[in-house]
Amino acid sequence: MIIDPTQQREIDEQWRLYKEKGDACARDRLILAYSPLVKYVAGRMSSGLPAHIEEGDLVSYGLLGLIGALERFDPSRNIKFETYAVARIKGSIIDELRSLDWVPRSVRSWARKVESAATRLENRLSRAPTDDEMAAELGIASDEFQDILNQISCASIVALDEFWDSSGPSQDKVNLIDTLEDADAPDPSRAYRVQAVKETLAKAIERLPERERIVIGLYYYEGLTLKEIGEILGVTESRVSQLHTKAVLRLRGRIKEDLDLDALSR
Repeated sequence: MIIDPTQQREIDEQWRLYKEKGDACARDRLILAYSPLVKYVAGRMSSGLPAHIEEGDLVSYGLLGLIGALERFDPSRNIKFETYAVARIKGSIIDELRSLDWVPRSVRSWARKVESAATRLENRLSRAPTDDEMAAELGIASDEFQDILNQISCASIVALDEFWDSSGPSQDKVNLIDTLEDADAPDPSRAYRVQAVKETLAKAIERLPERERIVIGLYYYEGLTLKEIGEILGVTESRVSQLHTKAVLRLRGRIKEDLDLDALSR
């Protein structure tokens, strides 16, 4: 944020009026003067967030942080307001996003750990790991692992406008909704990406343990409920939910790994 000397003198005067006299008009002028900071922070943060979170919402959350920064800032201290405000704006946006997330942070953290552990063990063992092996890799008891799977299964909702995010050097992102065929808007490059994801997914499904592969087939291709699948397999609905969760986590890990390897080979 670049401010010329004339603007800076005006801003300094507004600070004086606001802090010494509590002038509401001066406060509004300061908010307007520093609003580009909010736009800057929101733009930087939006690039790493799901597509359904709009930048305009982040700006609204950030404005609350800017207002709070104005109220708490002491101009007499030898600190640039911009430096102080950016931290407050970012914190306000993060706090608001956390309040909107209905899934506990601990559950999301465990989902990432289980996903990574499954990928590591598959690479090490050249097969799908058992529940006991997964629990040992995570350093927890088997019963605790089953409980974690149940918690993750209740939070496994995926928005079609979110991304598969590649951590490779190209930082490629594939929007999930783009993997659905759109006959009205043919695009050769898009068709190639869709086919690549389908092939990767098919290979990943083939590597699943038999019972998990059956659950995926019955649930997504036959349209059966978890209860109906449990009756077919002779297990409880809760056990089917666990099998489904493990299968989804394995598939996510495998697809991400294959996308990364594909990016590295280009």
